[in-house]
This record gives sequence, C-alpha cells and structure tokens, in this order.
Amino acid sequence: MTINNVGVFIDDAQVTVADIIAENGVVHVINAILLPPNTVVDVIVGSADHNTLEAAVGAAGLVNTLNGAGPFTVFAPTDAAFAALPAGTVEALLNDIPALTSILSYHVVGASALSTDLTNGQVITTLNGAEVIVTINSDGVFINDAKVTVADIVTDNGVVHVIDAVLLPPAETNTIFDIIKNSPDHNTLEAAVIAAGLDGVLSGDDSYTVFAPTDAAFAALPVGTIEALLADPQGALTQVLLYHVADGLIPSSDIIELGDEEVYGLMLNGKTVTFRVNEDGVFINNAKIIVVDIEADNGIVHVIDAVLLAPDSTVVDVVRNSPNHTILESLLDLSEFSAPLEGYGPFTLFAPTDAAINALSPEIINELAQDNGLLEEILTYHLVGGLALSSDLSDGQLINTLLEKNIRVTINNEGVFINDAKVIVADIITDNGVVHVIDAVLLPKTTVVDIINNSEDHFVLSSILSLTGLDNSLNVEGPFTVFAPTDDAFDAIPEDVLEAIVADQSLLTSILTYHAVGAKALSTDLSNGQEITTLNGAKVKITINNDGVFINNAKVTVADVVADNGVVHVIDAVLLPPPSSNTDLIEDNTFSILPNPAKDFITIQSELVTSEPVKVDIYTVNGQNVISSEVLSGNTLDISQLNSGLYLLNIKTKNKLVIKKLVKH
Repeated sequence: MTINNVGVFIDDAQVTVADIIAENGVVHVINAILLPPNTVVDVIVGSADHNTLEAAVGAAGLVNTLNGAGPFTVFAPTDAAFAALPAGTVEALLNDIPALTSILSYHVVGASALSTDLTNGQVITTLNGAEVIVTINSDGVFINDAKVTVADIVTDNGVVHVIDAVLLPPAETNTIFDIIKNSPDHNTLEAAVIAAGLDGVLSGDDSYTVFAPTDAAFAALPVGTIEALLADPQGALTQVLLYHVADGLIPSSDIIELGDEEVYGLMLNGKTVTFRVNEDGVFINNAKIIVVDIEADNGIVHVIDAVLLAPDSTVVDVVRNSPNHTILESLLDLSEFSAPLEGYGPFTLFAPTDAAINALSPEIINELAQDNGLLEEILTYHLVGGLALSSDLSDGQLINTLLEKNIRVTINNEGVFINDAKVIVADIITDNGVVHVIDAVLLPKTTVVDIINNSEDHFVLSSILSLTGLDNSLNVEGPFTVFAPTDDAFDAIPEDVLEAIVADQSLLTSILTYHAVGAKALSTDLSNGQEITTLNGAKVKITINNDGVFINNAKVTVADVVADNGVVHVIDAVLLPPPSSNTDLIEDNTFSILPNPAKDFITIQSELVTSEPVKVDIYTVNGQNVISSEVLSGNTLDISQLNSGLYLLNIKTKNKLVIKKLVKH
C-alpha cells in the first residue's frame, strides 16, 4: 500500500472509493486489476527442470532473499546439470549449508542482466563476491563454461537464464597480493604493485618473500618521490618494488638465527640487502621489520617501517668506470660477485689494478681461470663487510675480510699498505661503500690458527685459544710450531680439573703457550732427545723410537700440517708445563713436584742438600687444608684420597716457603 498526495494505492491500483462497509467486511474500489507477483523463485519453483535447484535454494534459506525487490539475475542450472556433478556432491552440499550458500550465490547477480545486455568477455560480479565471465561465440552464450539454454525469463524482480552446468566459484586464495590488498596499512604499496603490473606475479604459484613497507613508510619519502615513481611504472617503480622481493621463503626464524652477524641477501632486482639483528630489533638495510611471518599461499610477507632504496652509485660502478680495472671487472662478473656488490652494503673493496693482476705468476693466473672456488676465495679476501675509510685505519690494525681471514694494515713513511700491497688511491666513496686502489693482489694465507679452527678434532683447542686471545697472537707472520692436542686429549682430563684450568686464565695461558714454539719445526727437523723451548719459556722433550714421535709423553698422530706461518703437529695428550715454568705462584726452582698432574703419589724433589724433612701442606683453592705432612726430599707422598682438581702446596723449610700448584687427576 502506498499513500501520498495523489491518493491511496494498492500496488499500482488507486483506491477510487473507500470503506464500503458490508456485514462481513469492507470493500475498496480500485481502478486497476491486481496481478500476483512473479519472482525469480516462482520461475524456479514452477519449472519441471529445476527441482534440485528449488530444494537447494530452500535448504540454504535463500527463498525470501530471492523473493525480495531485487532486481536479480539468476543463472539457473537444470536437474541434469546437478546430476552431472560427481556422485554424492549434491548430498554433501545439502549437509554443508555455508558451502551450498557460497555456490548458489555464485549463480546470482544483484542486477537485471538481459541477454541483450551481455557482451563477449564481459566480467560480472556475483553475490558471492567472485566473478563470472560471459563468452559469446558461434556456439552460443556461455557463463564461464556453462551454456545458456533458455534466456530472458523475465520476472517482476529480475530475470532467469537457464544453464546446462553448475557454476563452481573459484577456490578462495590468500596470495601475497591478497595480503597487501586486504591490509589497511598498505594502500600505497597496493597501488604501486598494480601500476607496475606485479600483482599477477605476486598472485602466482611461485614462492616469494616480500618485505612490505607501510603507507607511513612511503609517506616518509621525500616530497614528490612517490609521484615520480608512479610516473615511471615499468622503470624506476618496478626496480624499487623488486628490491623488496626475495625469491623463495625467508621466515623470521632464519633471520633471527643470525644473531649479531650481518648477512647479505639477493633480491629480485639483482641487488643485495643486509640483514642484522640487535637489541633494537630485526632490520633489513635501514628498515625495521615490525610484523613478521604473515603466511600466504605463495610465500611470506614481513611488514617493514621504511622503503628500501637500492644504491645508485656502488663499488662495482667504480670498477666498471675505471680504465685500470678491466680484469677485476671481468673476474667479478665471472664469479657472480657483481650483483651482490651492487646492493646495500656497506662494503670496502681493495681493488687491485690490471697491472697488479698481470704481475701474478702464470701458474696462479691459470689456476684462477680454472678454479672458481679459488677465485671466489681471493675476491672475498679483498672485501670487507663494513665501511673502512683511510681515516679509520691505523698502523698494525687487523681487518677481518669476508673470507673470515685478517688483512694487516701498515702505515709508515712510505705510505699505507694492506699486507704487502700499497694503497695508491684511497677513499673512492660510493652509496654502498668505499674503494681503495692497491698495486698488488692480496693472496690469502693459511695460519696455524686456521688449521686448528678448520679441524673437526680441535674444537676445544680452538675455543680456548679464542678465550685467551692467543688466536690473534698465532695469526701473525710467525713462524710458529703448534703441538695441537685433540678433543679426545682434552676429554681425558677429568672434567672438574679442566674446568679449574679454564677458570684460571694465567694457568690456561701457561698451558697453551707450552704447546707453541716460536720457530718452524717440521718432523724432519726433530731428533731423539732434542729439547725445544716453548713460548711458555719451559722446554719440551722430543722422543723418537719404534712407537713413533713423542712430545714429552704425547704421541704425534699427524705431523707436518703446514701453514703459511708455521706448522701444526697433532698430538694425543695435553702437555702440562713443569712446575718450574710460569705456572708457579712463586718463581722458585728450589723444589719441584713430580709428576704434575698426578694421580696417586707425588714426589717432592729439592736442590737443597739436606737430610731434614720439609713440611708439606696441601690446600684446596678454597683454602681448606686437606693434607699436612713431613716429607724427605725424594720420598713419595700419598694423594690418592684427594678428589680430582686444582690444589696449592705450601712447602716449608726453616728458611723459606715455596708455593706450588698441583693438578690431581
């Protein structure tokens, strides 16, 4: 009923005479015949070919909706169309109302679309939210792959087209682009991705990791930057966007595992980024990762708080633009180092000239051409993962290269030298680092420490060398000879004794220096009975017999592992310096303890000619007196009741007190 200034209307019929009262009711006279409504549901219900669709619409509770004002366009699959679905599908849908509703709403459009309104290739959005595609060709009109068999059944609230197949909506996706598109904080990134035509790439099957700057990150760029990028969608904009995309999956756990280490990663634009983790958070270049691990069907999205901008001027550009570095340019390209060095950095490159490379021996040049691993090793020895300007260098400074080997800086009256190469041009600064030109190729050297660090059998020795700082001392020119006890050799020492030794830096340093000689002693240089003075100041004795070569009581199991600064001999026991070495608390050679370390008995030996006993008190490191005895020189003292560990011995005579350390097995 409608009431307005014109009058009262029932549907479209006006009431011309109202309120004619009868005994059993009231009569209103109208000026038109009322016809019952004919809806899209009425068409379905009245059709002999749409019983399944009728049941489905009823089960999904869509009858009232489709009986509404509309307008609607319904693509109505026949009973035969439903029957063509795999066995059990219809029954399963009738028991899964959400899935059934999703499919049915994919057959309905919220507008009236007669056949005369359809065009070939037209895309129509359904009530499901997904789209259908209209195809018109010589075979007929198709909605997706379903043919329209009867068109334009017009109703009061829309139109029905009969089709010969059930339309199935596309599977819901959650691609990288979907995440960006559905994020309220990435509208600028979404617009940029679409403008560059990368929405298809980020919606595809290949897996990527995207570092997604927020709208605030884009807004923080200099005024006019975004507009300039959008004006060059296939050029600058694409390159910026590809600098935010990595091939494959990089979960946050992989980045966090880096700890304090900086690692370079290659992005799709061919340039590198730097990942670092510190107390302030996790960073890619200068951008902080603020949301991690948003999983997509085709990758991962991490949200970042700044836009990543690849450097324009790089250390590689310096090499390419230099007439004196054509060979280095070729070597960087051959080893595929060029692309990483065009990334964020910072890098320091010590760049040997063509003349420097040509000065190498023909054998080395030939080996470089044939051994890509060696080439990469030498190139990484010329690179530092950081910015080292000439003003940052100091005489004697050691700089760790990307090869994880040190180069030495020498500054004297003749100039600045990196190892033996002179810096002839310094501080060529770029956006991602600095280049120093040098007049010789830096050839990496293997030190005795490198041999130990790279050995699977010397983890303990490597660790305690680093703990005491002796690794740096043994990394210099040398030469050195190192008698290197294996992990098994350290395991043979009782755990509490080893802990006590490691806890005592003075004792630990003394023991380690007792394993090193300040000269190069190959096995061919050793002779039976020979004594060699160690860096500790005490001597080791060489024994050569039918059983092998021994350093004190330790057997040499691998000999002559040669380094550029000396030689390493592997031994099967830890050498403990004699009490007269600098392990003593008091430098006094009047008394000595044998053996030391000891298991059950020790002998106190004296240089004094006397028949009088000496007083011996043994204390724990906590000051507890555990043994007190008088012993004649040369006699044994039973220590079997002591626990393993480190002890202090007070040896007293009438005239003096000598304090010694004792290690008990």
